[in-house]
Amino acid sequence: MGSVISLIRGSLAFSCYVINTIFWVIPILLVSIIKIIPIGPLRTGCSYILDHCATAWISVNTFIERIFHPVEILIEGDAELSPKEWYMVIANHQSWVDIPVLQRIFNHKIPFLKFFLKQQLIYVPVLGLAWWALDFPFMRRYTSAQLRKNPKLKGKDIEITRKACEKFKYKPVSVMNFVEGTRFTAAKHQKQNSEFKHLLKPKAGGMAFALSAMGGHIHKLVDVAIYYPGNTPSYWDYISGKVKQIRVHIKVSDIASEMRGDYLNDRAFKIGFQDELNRIWKEKDSVLDKLAKQ
Repeated sequence: MGSVISLIRGSLAFSCYVINTIFWVIPILLVSIIKIIPIGPLRTGCSYILDHCATAWISVNTFIERIFHPVEILIEGDAELSPKEWYMVIANHQSWVDIPVLQRIFNHKIPFLKFFLKQQLIYVPVLGLAWWALDFPFMRRYTSAQLRKNPKLKGKDIEITRKACEKFKYKPVSVMNFVEGTRFTAAKHQKQNSEFKHLLKPKAGGMAFALSAMGGHIHKLVDVAIYYPGNTPSYWDYISGKVKQIRVHIKVSDIASEMRGDYLNDRAFKIGFQDELNRIWKEKDSVLDKLAKQ
């Protein structure tokens, strides 16, 4: 009986999410067409309208969650946030559920989250176009084999990051980066021989290039630790009501001047940045340990 109720609940929730997404994607795409016109103030105005539409989209998603699959999110840590500030947001990554969790806890509290996404995700039906219209940075990473075959590709991903982040200088934004680069699994953790208990090794490049491209605009770092009691849920587990509680820790800090520099050409800065990110990751690992024992 419980599985039938979960199936009905999940199906209804998914249908509502799809309808809500289509409802908001239509005005988002229409405004994005106007945004193509190369007039600075017009583009900035369109960006504000797009972010308001996206914020409303997330607000309705939260309402759908509360009706069909209410989840208790226990938040601890810093809460001094503002929608008028620029933020770099980093978090551990375990599931697609991480994204709606982050959207829910930060909606209306900080500027709309702009996620770094893999290039392939632009082809996701409906959502890919919405992410493109909302200026989500699409990243294309090249393998070592591709770089050996075509050396001209070296630094291409960095240039894409710079161009994407250039757009974020003109209005407050929250740049979201899963610095592990992929979702955590036991197999990946073992393959990496990660020194962290709950985390994969962080990849510093994307974050460093984003901070460099943004100049001094981003002042605050929001470090988020997400813990799921029990097993890491799938998206279906989430919308079918199998996830009852999620624990989140938030730490807000100033971005030190030592974290801004030339990551590509300054070896000393690159090593220092990696050391600082590893320090943050060790602290996050300890936080996740505490969340697991609550």
